[in-house]
Amino acid sequence: MGSKDSVATLKGVGRQAAETLQEMKIETIHDLIMTFPYRHEDFQLKDLADTPHNERVTVEGRVESEPSVLFLGRNKSRTTVQVLVGRHLIKAIFFNQPYVKAKLHIGEIVTLAGKWDRGRQVITVQSHTIGPRTGGADFEPVYSLKGSIHQKTFRKLMRQALDSAKEDLEDCLPERIRSAYHLESFAEALESVHFPSDGEALKQARRRFVYEELLMFQLKMQALRKKNREEEGGSFIDYDLNELRNFIQSLPYDLTGAQKRVVNEISKDMKEPFRMNRLLQGDVGSGKTVVAAIALYAAVTAGQQGALMAPTEILAEQHANTLAEWFAAFPVKIALLTGSVKGKKRGLLMEQLAAGEIDILIGTHALIQPDVQFKKLGLVITDEQHRFGVDQRRVLKDKGYNPDVLFMTATPIPRTLAISAFGEMDVSVIDEMPSGRKEIETYWMKKEMFGKILGRMEKELAAGRQAYVICPLIEESDKMDYQNAVELFQQLSSVFHGKFTVGLMHGRLSSDEKESTMREFTEGKISVLVSTTVVEVGVNVPNATFMLIYDAERFGLSQLHQLRGRVGRGSDQSYCVLLADPKTEVGKERMSSMTETNDGFVLAEKDLQLRGPGDFFGRKQSGLPEFKMADLVHDYRALETARKDAEAMVNSEEFWISEETKCLREHLETSGALAGGRLD
Repeated sequence: MGSKDSVATLKGVGRQAAETLQEMKIETIHDLIMTFPYRHEDFQLKDLADTPHNERVTVEGRVESEPSVLFLGRNKSRTTVQVLVGRHLIKAIFFNQPYVKAKLHIGEIVTLAGKWDRGRQVITVQSHTIGPRTGGADFEPVYSLKGSIHQKTFRKLMRQALDSAKEDLEDCLPERIRSAYHLESFAEALESVHFPSDGEALKQARRRFVYEELLMFQLKMQALRKKNREEEGGSFIDYDLNELRNFIQSLPYDLTGAQKRVVNEISKDMKEPFRMNRLLQGDVGSGKTVVAAIALYAAVTAGQQGALMAPTEILAEQHANTLAEWFAAFPVKIALLTGSVKGKKRGLLMEQLAAGEIDILIGTHALIQPDVQFKKLGLVITDEQHRFGVDQRRVLKDKGYNPDVLFMTATPIPRTLAISAFGEMDVSVIDEMPSGRKEIETYWMKKEMFGKILGRMEKELAAGRQAYVICPLIEESDKMDYQNAVELFQQLSSVFHGKFTVGLMHGRLSSDEKESTMREFTEGKISVLVSTTVVEVGVNVPNATFMLIYDAERFGLSQLHQLRGRVGRGSDQSYCVLLADPKTEVGKERMSSMTETNDGFVLAEKDLQLRGPGDFFGRKQSGLPEFKMADLVHDYRALETARKDAEAMVNSEEFWISEETKCLREHLETSGALAGGRLD
């Protein structure tokens, strides 16, 4: 039997079992052996003195009391017995197993496996054997199964499959890599991942598969990156360095060291003959817009046009006003195109754009309408890139001959996720804040202090400033959100009646209504904005100095940091109050972290540790691959190594012709990486 044979050829696989395995996407023996256990039962005997609280443990001991059974109704029961384990007299509790009473006799030796409560000296028994532990493996695999297939049956099938396919297994990792990193062969690792002889064997098997998974993924990313660069070509932007320096010197403030670094990275890309595909990360207020302006001006000095796409009209207008101010003394023609630009005005703008009379076009998704034609588009910048779909970004890119592309985001993404989710891009990071910027003071307060918080808010409003009040967005219940926001809006309207105007923004408003409410707040017509939706990233209301986040424990750390970034944009001291009564340790840790640092990258790493990569981006649109063995949080060093190795491989001639790397190339071909397109 070989690895390509059907699982139906295995002894014990009848029609029903074959159908269940098919439901689990197991059709061949290879599919079966690549179905890894999600954990292993550890049956090694342990000393309770060294066992941490709440850990699973296997112990051997002597029964010291008659078992007692307490019936709890509806077929529920609890059987309790005292057992002497070494020098520890403990209680063993069996839930819903009243029959064990007849099996447990004083003086008898038993082996118990279960969760250890160190404080109460209790084991909640999950499995047991009467008599001392003899034979059997110390580690038993536990698989995620469907239907009527039991763990024991599945283990037997796995043993058969491994034995029958061992001569037929191809090792995709070249020998030199295995040797360099002291990795086991594919066959050895496969045996140990399913049936480890001990904890060390399992650890080494995991090391092998983690690296292999990450290498395969990074090979896809690096091959795609190489293909995009070489096959698409790009616009060679031969900018005027002196003109660019003059513009930078004319800016109202000096660039930070981080801004200078990323400007150099972007400028270098623009001079290259391949298309730039770069992600620019920068915390709220770190100065991404000025970097974008410098890049756009570089394109203009080379006789090319630039485009900047923002997710909302307010943000687009904000960018247009800022750039108009910075370019006032330079021969640069800037235009704004949004859904509000209509009729003759729009027609004239289209003519000027096609004739090359407009140097920089700023706008919303209106930029990707069919009639928007550039004469020579050299650079496309997308602000808050995750707000646009892949297709929307591609349409704008296609309006020029492979223009350079720069994506910007104010969502700090931990390096491990940036390498994974955006591995085919180059990543630039502005990790330094402009000097003189006041840190936002953040406080975590309990619900009973709401009155005191309103008093502090009123003080800010009385000084002529503005405030945000944010309610959580609960996906499962729009109605609940809506009622919460309306209730809070009515409460604050009553508190501030006759003194300050309170506005309301929620998910049931149309886009135009939301835009109108946000504009009134931006213009100072509304003093307090109650909102259920995340207030636009990047919206600049320098007069807003106070933010209250209601039920803050319902937000992730990165989201809380994004919200906090709506204030602190002017010269006045700003404040953020987290109103929260978290019930979990993770919730409490989140609140504490927010009060301890304003650094978005520190918080993003913390958020990743607390929530995991899927929840960091939101599982539906994360774009992150599903790994069988690798964990992006814990295996970040292996990810870095795999990325470097993959980059070196795809850029070497040997990789594309060597017999040793044939298996890896075949993997690339079957994954679609060489055919182009986004890889998830």
